[in-house]
Amino acid sequence: MEEQKKRNPLETEKEGKLIAKFAIPAIISMLVSSLYNIVDQIFIGQGVGLLGNAATNIAFPVSIICTATALLLGIGSASNFNLCSGAGDHEKASRIAGTGLAMLVICGVIIAAVTLVFLNPLLHIFGVTAKILPYAQDYTGITAFGIPFLILTTGGNHLIRADRSPTYSMTCMLTGAIINTILDPLFIFGFHWGIKGAAWATVIGQIVSGIMVIVYFGRFRKMELKKEMFRPSGKILKKIISLGMASCINQIAMAVVQVTMNNTLRHYGAASVYGTDIPLACVGVISKVNMVFMAIAIGISQGCQPIWGFNYGAEAYDRVKRTYWKAFQIAMAVGIVFFLCFQFFPMQLVSIFGTGSKEYYQFAARYFRIFMFMTFINGIQPMSSGFFTSIGKAKLGIVVSLTRQVIFLLPLILIFPLYMGIDGVMYAGPIADAAAGIVAIGFALKELRAMDEIASVSYTHLTLPTIA
Repeated sequence: MEEQKKRNPLETEKEGKLIAKFAIPAIISMLVSSLYNIVDQIFIGQGVGLLGNAATNIAFPVSIICTATALLLGIGSASNFNLCSGAGDHEKASRIAGTGLAMLVICGVIIAAVTLVFLNPLLHIFGVTAKILPYAQDYTGITAFGIPFLILTTGGNHLIRADRSPTYSMTCMLTGAIINTILDPLFIFGFHWGIKGAAWATVIGQIVSGIMVIVYFGRFRKMELKKEMFRPSGKILKKIISLGMASCINQIAMAVVQVTMNNTLRHYGAASVYGTDIPLACVGVISKVNMVFMAIAIGISQGCQPIWGFNYGAEAYDRVKRTYWKAFQIAMAVGIVFFLCFQFFPMQLVSIFGTGSKEYYQFAARYFRIFMFMTFINGIQPMSSGFFTSIGKAKLGIVVSLTRQVIFLLPLILIFPLYMGIDGVMYAGPIADAAAGIVAIGFALKELRAMDEIASVSYTHLTLPTIA
């Protein structure tokens, strides 16, 4: 047993090598999952234009809600599945998987139905304008049909990875993204379907990915699943929700901020030289670009979590600390690269997603340079949030994950525009980012010092001579 423990790479391999080994697949998965929105944005921008870009931004809260639901049930199910499997209770683990899969399907159908039935009221809540409304109706109304498959794929892939099939999980995501990428130009430019073509390309990709998830649990699964296990259990569902809530809350917070941001931009944009549509379109593009950076930052965090968790449990606090600081350095380095891109190449980045007026490019450049000014530290918050969760400080992880979106950014984008107009939205971003980064680093330093104290007490206890 002792020999096995010594051979465990999480305890023996160099921290940098471990981070690369675990983080790279996590980063790839995160990038692939964000590819749908980015590809749609690029082709819609090139084929439809400014109003099409704005429409995808209006529809984005629906995507966030779907992701929140998928993470709540997917991460919650996978975590409980792993715990029960590790304890040797394979039947209970399978029942958890069955409840999780059943709830993913049920919630997917419900969210799709609500979106279709209340489409117009939802779009107005999300901040749509009269010019954008027809495009948003087409795009959101069509993509709603893919929601059950999107939620099943996103949540089900967590269970596939828990079932020891990470390659199949990645293949599901990658296949859907490739199909979407191929069909987007065919439908938009070849068939001249415009924004409807982009929506149908997305739906078809999601359906294929969802079918692959269904096929896995039908034919390739390693776990035992019986028909009765798919009957949702309230007791099991409670356990699933408890472990999946942290990721869900963060996504919901993003949706709330996005809706508030859209309505603020619409209101104050009307009183500016930019109008209402340009700010909504620009922010939609910039949020998609930022998704690439955040995918990498979150991938770093996910890659480090098993290293932190294992070594914290083994009381190897020096390895925990070294891993944190290496992850810190990597997150900072990635942040600096993106910061330089945002500051020096905003026009080029925006041009990828289509053309626009002089005012369009002017607003986009200013938004990139001001709102994203603190990008070089923006990787610290998600990385630190994952760190706290992995060492058993789940509540602290939730607090840190909410600092930027809810505690700082949300109030600022409501207050600053009262005095600064639409510019207030831009300046709210870096202030919220800086505050969130300081809070994350402060809590991290506190936890790292606590580890030193625990280690010191343990060492003193072991080395003190015994007095007869």
